[in-house]
Amino acid sequence: MTAHPDGMTYADYLQLDTLLSAQAPLSTLHDEMLFIVIHQTKELWLKQMLHEVGLAMTLVGADRFAEAYKALARVSRIQSVMTLSWDVLATLTPVDYGRFRDVLGTSSGFQSAQFRELEYRLGIKDPRFLDYHEGGTAGHARLKRAMDEPSLWDMADAARQRAGADSWLSVYRDADRWFELYQLAEKLIDVDDALAGWRHKHVLTVERIIGGKTGTGGSAGVKYLESTLTKRAFPELWSLRTQL
Repeated sequence: MTAHPDGMTYADYLQLDTLLSAQAPLSTLHDEMLFIVIHQTKELWLKQMLHEVGLAMTLVGADRFAEAYKALARVSRIQSVMTLSWDVLATLTPVDYGRFRDVLGTSSGFQSAQFRELEYRLGIKDPRFLDYHEGGTAGHARLKRAMDEPSLWDMADAARQRAGADSWLSVYRDADRWFELYQLAEKLIDVDDALAGWRHKHVLTVERIIGGKTGTGGSAGVKYLESTLTKRAFPELWSLRTQL
């Protein structure tokens, strides 16, 4: 166990000098700082979610379901906070954003390796997003690894098979018998539900700020974001509800 150094301060422990010096607006406009802070905060939360999903995958692989529930519940709560953060960004008016948008150049949320890794780790594996990260870069390596390794969904389905349940529909039809698996499935649905809510609020916020304009980096903007609203990490758990 690491000893606590004498004289350790709050700023030392959190490396606040590094953290608070990471905001470097490229314009002199007041509102660019908000844009940077929102997106940097998102990346920090994504880091924590990947941390929790990694733990959940390990626990599910060991059939330690109750412990996995906590990690997955934490992911859902983080997603709720991220969704609320769009309300803060929405205080940025179209005029405000338009004044500094050009300094973003070709940078785009498409290039968030952590967000794509989260999708891959959950089970949404679209290989096209590898193309947004050059081969040899750390981001590309992370995504390639996540693409090749089992996802959370793969781990959960393997757990179902080990337990001897024929299908997830069987789990739901006899929830008392398969209660731990049933609860695991509902925690997965919580994560997927929260992710869908985040996407929906993202669409509204972007439409409110730039309307139907092309996104930075050349993306289709709102039209592309709208196309993601039907994405589900665990589609089987959604479709089985019709059969119950």
